[in-house]
Amino acid sequence: MLATTSNPHTLQDSAAAPPLFTPLRVRSIEVPNRIVISPMQQYRADRDGKPNHWHQSHLTKLAVGGAGLVFTEALAVEAQGRATHSDLGIWNDEQMEALKVVAEEIARQGAVAGAQLIHAGRKASVQKPWDGYQSLGPADAARGEEPWTVVGPSAVPANPGWATPEPLTRDAIRRIVDAFAQGARRLARAGFQALNIHGAHGYLIHSFLSPLSNLREDEYGGDLAGRMRFALDIAEAVRSEWPAHLPIFYRLSCIDDLPGGWTLEDTVVLSRELGARGIDVIDCSSRGLGPRGTLATATQGEGFQVPFAERVRAETGIKTMAVGLIRSAGFANSIVREGRTDFVAIAREALFNPHWPLHAALELGHDPKFTAWPDSYGWWLARRARTAPPVQ
Repeated sequence: MLATTSNPHTLQDSAAAPPLFTPLRVRSIEVPNRIVISPMQQYRADRDGKPNHWHQSHLTKLAVGGAGLVFTEALAVEAQGRATHSDLGIWNDEQMEALKVVAEEIARQGAVAGAQLIHAGRKASVQKPWDGYQSLGPADAARGEEPWTVVGPSAVPANPGWATPEPLTRDAIRRIVDAFAQGARRLARAGFQALNIHGAHGYLIHSFLSPLSNLREDEYGGDLAGRMRFALDIAEAVRSEWPAHLPIFYRLSCIDDLPGGWTLEDTVVLSRELGARGIDVIDCSSRGLGPRGTLATATQGEGFQVPFAERVRAETGIKTMAVGLIRSAGFANSIVREGRTDFVAIAREALFNPHWPLHAALELGHDPKFTAWPDSYGWWLARRARTAPPVQ
């Protein structure tokens, strides 16, 4: 991993910094501020699941923008675990070697380099969102995007008209658990310093957790303990392969928001069990058993998922990360200051404004001289600020 001699995201007056810009140590890693770039699928991978210039440019740009921790998009632990043909993967060493460059570039810009592991489960073998986000079919196969068999805890499709998953056997479950562990091992060798396990949004882990999608009657279904077993097996396997001095985040859909579904009370129970297995931060999202996750169908207020992070943190003592329509610096700073969360994750806001963290520092009066910006930017911007008239 490339080491930087000084971190441009940590200012000299950090002792007097707004809470959003105070560093936080998790295991051996000091994250220079509380802003995290959440994993965001780009659907731009090569067919072999390897990153290309798009991913390097995209993630380097976000690291330049001032976030303390930058996660890659979700990396499938096996080819069957991709959502689309254009997803990244970490199921072989060739992908690992290509991802080394990504980790190095994120670190070179002063951010902690993180990566996320995923198995799409019953939400696999679908079109890219802008192509319709339906299960792949004959028309897709005719243009070179052949469907593949999807799997899940039970034979319950993710959505009407989508492919019915094949229920996983015990042997297949053990194989996938090992695939998560091997993915973690490869990412450590690639130089990443933080890991995120995707257990939310209707993907494979979440589909085991929810009683709406898990109808099994063996040890991986039934009561809460049975439905949590797969998620906990993965946590143990990943922790065993991921270096002990490096942190693991675990993304959860804290509620299904559907009658009879997964609840916040269930999330608190699971979070305690995850913490006991070496998980360091609960990444608190929600929903997603249906088509597109949290923001697809309803208008939400800023920080609408912050109460989930707040409750998990208060009732378990585990660090949390809040995510979901956090758009203003003042609000982000307030939820850290009030102890409602430890980290603030942004995603679409960073697509709209890749320099959101640096702008937040300006807005909070933390960096009026542009010293956290790259010298090539900051030197000029500081002079412009002294001479340019205010925008009316």
